[in-house]
This record gives sequence, structure tokens and C-alpha cells, in this order.
Amino acid sequence: MSESKWTAGLTDQDFRDTMLRSMRLLAVLAVLVMALFWLKFGWQSAVLVVVGAAISAASLWEWLRLMTAVNQQMDAGSTPRPMGLILTGFFLRLGLTVVVLYASLKYLHGTVFALAAGLGLGVLSLTIESLRLMKRWTV
Repeated sequence: MSESKWTAGLTDQDFRDTMLRSMRLLAVLAVLVMALFWLKFGWQSAVLVVVGAAISAASLWEWLRLMTAVNQQMDAGSTPRPMGLILTGFFLRLGLTVVVLYASLKYLHGTVFALAAGLGLGVLSLTIESLRLMKRWTV
């Protein structure tokens, strides 16, 4: 199947809705995983799950903003947003993420697996919602 045939029926709004639904699913999964880690390893690990999930949600949000800006640049006839501000915010968020990861691992003495689980929830939720989008598109 060629790429043009693959994406022919998908719109920018479909991708945007998928990203927003994945952030919603991420929040629900984070609450469930946080409760499991709290019961098993204590409150520090539960906070690490929340930190990881918050970083994942912020990453999904930034990718949504970046994707929207690139799509506006490519669309003919629309007024694109300035990419400099969006890219600056993107790289500042990356720097802040490194600081938050370091501080949470240094000062919260929970298990690192909780942080990894929180970070992995973003990938899991985006994968689930992408599969749902593909299923709706093909059926």
C-alpha cells in the first residue's frame, strides 16, 4: 500500500484528536499505576509514576503543538505560526525534563521502575490510540 493511499482518508483533526485522546488515556492509566506502586513500594514511588506520566503528557502536548505548526507551514493559504517560538518552547521543555528527572531521582527515594513506568505510559497510550485510529480508518 503506498503512503498516499495509506493517509488519504486521515485529516489533521484525526491526528489531533488521537493525541488528545492518548493524553486522556495516559491520565487514567497513570492513576491506576500510581495506586499499584503506592501499595507495593510506597508514596515515593507513586510520586515517581506521576512525574514520569507528567513528562510523558508534556511530551505528547509538545509534539501536538509541533505537528500542528508543521502542518500549518505545509498548508497552502493558511497563516502559519512562527516556528521559532514553538521550537524554543520545545527545547526549553527538554531541558526542564532533564532537571525534573534528575531532581526526582535524587530526592525521591522510590524505585526507578516507577519513573520508567510513568514514562512508558505515554508510549503505551499513544500506541493504543493510534491502533484505534487505524481500526476506525480501515473498517
